[in-house]
Amino acid sequence: MKIGIVGAGNIGALLARKFAAAGHSVKLSNSRGPDSLADAVRGTSVRAVSNEDAPKDVDVVILSVPFAKNPDVAKLLANAPSDAIVVDTSNYYPARDGTIAEVDAGKPETVWVSEQVERPLVKAWNAILSQTLAEAGTATGTANRIAIPIAGDDAAAKKAVAELMDISGFDTVDAGTLAESWRFQPGTPAYCTELTTEELALALADASKDQAPKNRDAIMQAIASGKVEFTRHGLASNNRVMSA
Repeated sequence: MKIGIVGAGNIGALLARKFAAAGHSVKLSNSRGPDSLADAVRGTSVRAVSNEDAPKDVDVVILSVPFAKNPDVAKLLANAPSDAIVVDTSNYYPARDGTIAEVDAGKPETVWVSEQVERPLVKAWNAILSQTLAEAGTATGTANRIAIPIAGDDAAAKKAVAELMDISGFDTVDAGTLAESWRFQPGTPAYCTELTTEELALALADASKDQAPKNRDAIMQAIASGKVEFTRHGLASNNRVMSA
């Protein structure tokens, strides 16, 4: 599979290395240009390219940029094949992204992103800590394997992304359509809580659309205050408690 990843932060760069190690053709880009990615791609088959080149001639485009930067990606996706699957990994944090009235009013985050980039999207890899992605992936069939939620309106696209999720080391739970993707936004029981398939299905069902933003902000305040151990286990455990 040919994969272009726009955004070389923790999630984007990790996914690039995992997919390349599995034999896929991977391009990785960021806003600073290919030269800035020398360390990220060293020792791998990942190709560092410009943002403009990353979506060209690929089967899947993964957008791994800060939430508020997604509107800027629309012009890049004009370079992507019309049938390319486009994945959104971002999350809305008002303290970082500024206020986005439509999202604050309840529009699911990736529905908003889809409108900005004018492409159908699959929401995936947003509900996992970068430390979890780096450290906790296991082989298919491993007992108590961590699962990641996914949402989208195209069943075939979700199936293809689920296969990539498996390669990245995690099971998948389908949360439904893009309109249902709020069930694993920040502040929900499914967000960055390191659950098994069965546990994640229950967490998605338990999500509260009204409560999630309040949980999100309370969790961020707790982290900023130093009350939460800033480790993978500390963050995941705190998310489980404060989003329950």
